[in-house]
Amino acid sequence: YAGRIVEVAPTKKHYAMPRHPHTEALLAAVPKPDPRFRGSRLPPRGEVADPMNLPASCSYHPRCAYAVERCRQEAPALLALEDRRFSACHRASEIVLAEIA
Repeated sequence: YAGRIVEVAPTKKHYAMPRHPHTEALLAAVPKPDPRFRGSRLPPRGEVADPMNLPASCSYHPRCAYAVERCRQEAPALLALEDRRFSACHRASEIVLAEIA
């Protein structure tokens, strides 16, 4: 996001259970060819980060529904989770994100 890697994972796990809110938003934006499975998911709100003027905090926090004060103050590092997964989200181990169907 905004020129920074926010999530790394094996492909199947990446789609089955994202660990960064931006990945969740990207997966929700994938068109569903079957009208019975089309969601009513809204795009993330807030301003897209300016790559020429990134904040010292998390670049995604203005659009993130899961952001907390720490996100507005400190940029998250790309940290190892489980099973060869990495996420640059302070809350990656505590939030449950939507998977793609």
